[in-house]
Amino acid sequence: MYETMPWLKHYGAVPQSIAYPHKTMYEMVRDAATEHPQKTAYEFLGTRSTYAQLLADIDRTAEALAARGLAKSDAVTICLPNCPQAVIVFYAVNKLGAIGNMIHPLSAPTEIAFYLRESGSVWAVTLDAFYRSFAPVLDGSRVRSVLVTSIGDALSPLKRLAFFVKSGRKIAKPPKTDARIVWWKELDAERREPSHGRTPLDPDECAVILYSGGTTGTPKGIMLSSMNFNCLGMQIAVQGPMVPGDAILSILPVFHGFGLGVCVHAFLIGGGTCVLVPRFTSESVARLVKKMRPQYLAGVPTLYEALLRDKTMNRIDLSCLKSAYAGGDKLPQGIKERFDRLIASRGGSAELLEGYGLTESVTACIATPKGDYRPGSIGIPISDMTAKVVAPGTTDETPPGADGELCVAGPTVMLGYLNSPEATAQTIRIHPDGRRWLHTGDICSMDDDGFVYFRLRMKRIIKVSGVSVSPVAVEEVLDRHPDVSMSCVVGIPDPYKMQALKAFIVLKDPGKACPEKEREIIEHCRKHLIRWSVPERVEFRESLPMTRIGKVAFSELEKEGGG
Repeated sequence: MYETMPWLKHYGAVPQSIAYPHKTMYEMVRDAATEHPQKTAYEFLGTRSTYAQLLADIDRTAEALAARGLAKSDAVTICLPNCPQAVIVFYAVNKLGAIGNMIHPLSAPTEIAFYLRESGSVWAVTLDAFYRSFAPVLDGSRVRSVLVTSIGDALSPLKRLAFFVKSGRKIAKPPKTDARIVWWKELDAERREPSHGRTPLDPDECAVILYSGGTTGTPKGIMLSSMNFNCLGMQIAVQGPMVPGDAILSILPVFHGFGLGVCVHAFLIGGGTCVLVPRFTSESVARLVKKMRPQYLAGVPTLYEALLRDKTMNRIDLSCLKSAYAGGDKLPQGIKERFDRLIASRGGSAELLEGYGLTESVTACIATPKGDYRPGSIGIPISDMTAKVVAPGTTDETPPGADGELCVAGPTVMLGYLNSPEATAQTIRIHPDGRRWLHTGDICSMDDDGFVYFRLRMKRIIKVSGVSVSPVAVEEVLDRHPDVSMSCVVGIPDPYKMQALKAFIVLKDPGKACPEKEREIIEHCRKHLIRWSVPERVEFRESLPMTRIGKVAFSELEKEGGG
C-alpha cells in the first residue's frame, strides 16, 4: 500500500515534496542571516540577538577554535542547556567540519566517560556548574581542551550581576591549574582573521551524534548528517507553515533530536526566533507565553499536562498560537482535548497535534495533519517521508489495519549507529524496492487512508497467562477515564498467570484517590478490554517517574514489581 501513498490526499496545502539545498547546517543558517540580518534569531532571559550578530558570533568562535587546533572530523562533546553558547558552538563546530557530540548536561561522570570514549572527542564544552562531572574522567579520554562557560556569559551586565548574586556565586569554579580549560570569555576575546573558504564538511557526512534515549540498555550513538537536519527543518517548516519572524519556545533540550532539530534548527534556517528556555517550569513557560507571544509550542505530553495545571496559563491570551506539537511519548487523548479547549477558551484557534519520531530519523517523521485528528492515530508521513507496516522479521507489507513493525524511509533517516555496524545492519535494511528502510521496532498499524496507529514497542509486551498484552493499549483505555490524567501499566509477578497487570495512575484531582475509585477504574477497563488486559491492581501517584527527556520511565515502575 505504501507505493500508492494514500496519505497524500490529506496534505491540504502542505507540499508532497521539497527541494533541499545540498548545504551544511552552518551554510543554511548563514543564508538565513544574509536574508534576515536584523530579525531576532534568539531570545534568552531578556537578551536578544539578531541574525547578523549570531552569524558573527558563530564565525568568531569557529575561527578561534580552528586557531586552537580543532579540525575536520574532530568530535566535540557539547554538554550545555538551552543557552546561546550551545547554539553558537554547535554551528561553529559544523562550519569547521567537526562533529557535535550532544549529551545531557546532568550526565554522571561514568556516563560522560562513555560518551567521550564512544565519540573519541578531543574537545568538550560545558558550563562551569557541570565541570565537576568532567574532571574525574578527563585523564582517561582523548580530550585536549575543555571550553567552560557560564550562564552569565550570555547575559547583560545587570542580569549577569543578578545571576551571580542569586546562583553564580554558589558555583564552584574549575581549578586554574588545569591547562586543558579554556574560558568562553577568553575564546570570545580572541580576534582571528576570518576564513572565507568553503567548509570542509560534506553535507552528507556525519555532523552530529545524538544518543538513543531509551529507558533500558546502553545508549547507542546515532550518526546524523547536515542534510538529515536540513531536510527535517524544511519538512517541519511547511507543516505550519512557519514564516520568517515566527517564534517558538525552545523548551526541549538541544541534546535531543526534537529540541535540536525542531525547536532550534528548523526555526534558525527559516528566519524564525528561538526563545531559549534553559530549564522548564510551568510557571516560567507560562510567563514566556504571555510575554513573547510565540506562534509555536513543542514538547512532550507531560509538559502540556503541567501547563494545563498552571494558573497563569489558564488566564492568558493564546490567540498568538498557530500550532502546538506533542511528541516523544504517547499523547493521552484527554490531554489533547483539554489543551485544545484551553486554547479555544483563551481566544485561540490552534490545536495540539501529535507526532511520532525517533532519533534515528532526527525526530518527527509522522505527524497529525491540521484539522484531521483521528483518535488513537499518530498521524501520517510528512513531506518526502514514506511509511509502511511489515510482518515482524520480514519486509512483507501487512494489509491495512493489521499490526506489524513500522518502517520509515526518507531523507532524515540516520547514517547509522556509531561503532555498531551490526546494529546498523539490523535497523537499516535494503528492501526489494531498493530503498533504505529504517525498522523502528515499534508495532503499529496503518488504515486505508495512510493514518498510522501506534500499538507498542516490540520489546514492551506483557505476557498474561500466555496472552500477549500491549500496555500501551491498556493505558489508552485508562487515559479515557474522565478522572485520569496520566497512566503507566507494567507487569507484576503472579503465581497463576505468571504476570498480571498493575496500573500506576495520576488523577486530575489527587483528592479523589480511594479504594472506590480504584474499583471504578478497573470496572471501566472491564468494559473496554478483554479480561487478560484488565489491571489487577491500581496504585495512585501524585506523579510518575520520568526519563531525562520527559518520557514516562516505565522501567523504573517495572523494577518496583508488586510493591
